[in-house]
Amino acid sequence: MAALIEFPADDPERARRFWNGLLGIDLAARGPQEGAGWVAETGGVRVGVHERGRGPGDTASLPYFPVADMTSALRVVDDLGGQIVHPGERWSICRDSEGTPFALEQR
Repeated sequence: MAALIEFPADDPERARRFWNGLLGIDLAARGPQEGAGWVAETGGVRVGVHERGRGPGDTASLPYFPVADMTSALRVVDDLGGQIVHPGERWSICRDSEGTPFALEQR
């Protein structure tokens, strides 16, 4: 599966128009098990837009990397000097050793 880059938006419709126009993609509504917002795939990367919120993954664009086992991946983040900001079963928000935020997505 492709990596996901998620963009929070104050105006989701405006953001969808922007990314649709720039990338020539159609961001479609996510299914019930996929979370809120819209997503499309282009060039091997999934692009998502959701309404900006107050959570750790809702304040800036965030790359999501697919992992086979969330528990093992979080252990590696910790072992390598990263920070686990918000652990989860399907999605986890982390920071790398330099403080840059990213997310992991259980596949």
